[in-house]
Amino acid sequence: MKTIFIVDDNDTNLMAAKTALEGMYKTFALPSAEKMFKLLEKITPDLILLDVDMPEMDGFQAMSALKSDEKLKSIPVIFLTAKNDAESEIHGFEMGALDFINKPFSAPVLIKRIETHIETDRLIKRSQQAVRDIHNATISVIADVVESRDKVTGGHIERTQGYLEILVNALVRAGIYETEISNWDKNLLLPSAQLHDVGKINVSDLVLNKPDKLTDEEFTLIKQHCADGERIIDEIISKTKDDGFLRHAKKFAGYHHEKWNGTGYPRELKENEIPLEGRIMAIADVYDALVSERPYKKPFTHEQAVQIIKDGSGTHFDPKIVEAFLTVIEEFRSESIKAAG
Repeated sequence: MKTIFIVDDNDTNLMAAKTALEGMYKTFALPSAEKMFKLLEKITPDLILLDVDMPEMDGFQAMSALKSDEKLKSIPVIFLTAKNDAESEIHGFEMGALDFINKPFSAPVLIKRIETHIETDRLIKRSQQAVRDIHNATISVIADVVESRDKVTGGHIERTQGYLEILVNALVRAGIYETEISNWDKNLLLPSAQLHDVGKINVSDLVLNKPDKLTDEEFTLIKQHCADGERIIDEIISKTKDDGFLRHAKKFAGYHHEKWNGTGYPRELKENEIPLEGRIMAIADVYDALVSERPYKKPFTHEQAVQIIKDGSGTHFDPKIVEAFLTVIEEFRSESIKAAG
């Protein structure tokens, strides 16, 4: 059952709308925008019926606050108003309102308008999901092409994406970097991680697949993949309308080899100078490298990998992220076993 917030300072209007929609939708009758925002901390509705004329915070101010919040801006809003002037309606539509319903309203008209807009919203979201699926499939193919050149680290992209999801979920549960992560869309964040090594497309096969330890000169070439990855993604951004996906991808690509103490590459950034995406990917990337077999080394055990990351807290890795990592090490172990087949 769809959920609808009805926000109006007039009790008569609140009860009239709630009664009209009863049995068809799960409704919450709220006497102010302040009460609405309090409930939005716990529940995300499918639609908001929002009165324009309210004391303290009116409907337009509430709409502005909704649209400025990354988590709330996509909630459809229909204004309820006793006004009947074109200027107010134009202003509301410019802010992103779906519709205006004049008060006092007819129950059948209210129901029909809501049905129409909820169905339209459903169709739009289904279309957006289809586009997102195509988008993600395309990125996956690009990532596979890059990885297919690297005979040494096969499966690395898929595995690190799994580790990344576990780690982000652990940070959310612990409330670590809560404000920043709350503004991320995981549907964009996780697939974008597939491009973290896209810069390797510029690295020679002879260096990329060398079975022995790299020389200093060869390692310098390998390190260039971070800056190259950033540049490649920047070129894509310049040719398209970025929806956040590429911004995440750019940070994963450019910063996953930076170290908390400033000794990483390519920029030798330290601590919070390193974008959060880079600091999270650093752990997922290193864990996978440690537990995976390479021509020049045997795989470390899960326990050894965990200890190395723990020892790197405050030097290689962000201590807060290591703290979250240590709460999900068994999930990392399970993901590693699953990926191994």
